[in-house]
Amino acid sequence: MPPTVLGLGGLLSDPACCVIRNGELASAIEQAKVSRQDRPGEFPDEALSLALEVAGLSQRDLDIVAVARPFTKGTESEAQLRLRARFPTSEIVVVEHHQAHAASAYYLSGFDSAAVLTVDRAGDYRSAVLFRGEDNRLTPVRELYFPDSLGDLFNRVTELLGYNARSDEHKVQWLSAFGEPRFQHVFQKILGKNNSGWPQIDRAFIDSDRLVEGGFSARFYQECGFDASEPLPESARADLAASLERAVCDSIIKMLGPAQRVCIAGGLAMNAILISALEKSFRDVFVQPVAGNAGTSLGAALYAWHNLADQTARVPFRTLCLGPAYSPHEIKRVLENCKLRFRFLVTENELIGEAVRALNENKIVGWMQGRMEFGPRALGHRSILASPLNPYSTENLNIYIKHREIFRKFAASVPAEVASEYFEVGPNARFLATVGRIRPRYRETFSAALLGPDMIRVHTVDREETPLYHALLTRAGEQTGFPVLYNTSFNLFGDPLVCTPRDAVRSFYSSGIDDLFAGNFHLEK
Repeated sequence: MPPTVLGLGGLLSDPACCVIRNGELASAIEQAKVSRQDRPGEFPDEALSLALEVAGLSQRDLDIVAVARPFTKGTESEAQLRLRARFPTSEIVVVEHHQAHAASAYYLSGFDSAAVLTVDRAGDYRSAVLFRGEDNRLTPVRELYFPDSLGDLFNRVTELLGYNARSDEHKVQWLSAFGEPRFQHVFQKILGKNNSGWPQIDRAFIDSDRLVEGGFSARFYQECGFDASEPLPESARADLAASLERAVCDSIIKMLGPAQRVCIAGGLAMNAILISALEKSFRDVFVQPVAGNAGTSLGAALYAWHNLADQTARVPFRTLCLGPAYSPHEIKRVLENCKLRFRFLVTENELIGEAVRALNENKIVGWMQGRMEFGPRALGHRSILASPLNPYSTENLNIYIKHREIFRKFAASVPAEVASEYFEVGPNARFLATVGRIRPRYRETFSAALLGPDMIRVHTVDREETPLYHALLTRAGEQTGFPVLYNTSFNLFGDPLVCTPRDAVRSFYSSGIDDLFAGNFHLEK
């Protein structure tokens, strides 16, 4: 009988847990989606309870509890004693931060060998580690130590551009699509103090006494042609973002060296434009799509599975929809408790028909179906949807619902088997982890979603993985000629994705969403 393994990761930031049962990923849930509030440093009790419930287990059924570092702000030995008290019948294993990142990428990739790069800000004081993956072994090859850190440089530029460091880096990524890399040479100088191919930050560009705007020194402003005493020119913002993006992509490609098959995880691997660049540079690329701290829960569990439990069979990676689902009875109870009017759509055909009708009327649709996704990206289970034929879709989604910058575009979901008709995109589009390019003849049709001249976020939808969402896209295509819908995460104002029916109802009535389809229940405003 294979062991049952609990993985815990991101306990100091983005806590999450996952369960391996009978050799399968049975559940994976982030604490913030359940608690609906940020409590850094606290144990993710709610996520643990729900993950065990979804997996059909109790705490005493856990054979191994694997924890990714760092997991305490105090003495680690005391924290391990608390873990022992919490899980008295389980074996406890502690996994290094970058080892957990690497395990999450390599073991889920299905590759039997690969170069595995983990890259973030400063996990375990290391900012990047290159591993060699062979069969089920991961061997460190080279390490990069803070403050030589691509993640830290990204943090600094995020602050320089007026965003919040260590939370808004995704904004810099998307802004970069609208700029020109005319400052790339400056970032190459910052990163290229040595000639080894691995970055070494030239500290002459950093002023330790400057505590604002990223802490860049007078030399940085001089090299860029800016006046340090004046506000950053608005015309330079997108170009700075594009320059940073290009320099970081080039640096990571050099760090991976001559490999043909690569895996990547860590905070910087959440950068979809970077993943697209890797797909163009290497033969085979796999990014662990929940690449940040929450994803170390997967890595800790997988590391224990192969290295502590000596399991040779890989845990299959079929889906990220690993959270809870809600029955018609549970959804109905919430709607009735809220005294809401609704329609119950008896069949799947009726459900899809009503949703397509609403989308064809240029309505914005909330779509809550099946098991909640693990990670920050909506993959057709907790999504806000719009028709690409709606000329105001981007404006309505950004301004009236998501309340975010106009340069942050929405993904285009498309059935995987017809995606190549509309887009050029790599395999990581299955989990919205890369970007693609639009075919020239469809550029005008999908202009509202374009990043720059022709780049677009693409979500390829597999029929077996997400059958209901695939059917919705197919029906939309039968009626409009385009089996494509704009898809963004079902959340508001920086909240996590909705989890429960009550979360969905609250977001629906707090926003400009027109229709909500929660299971087979249809609500209209």
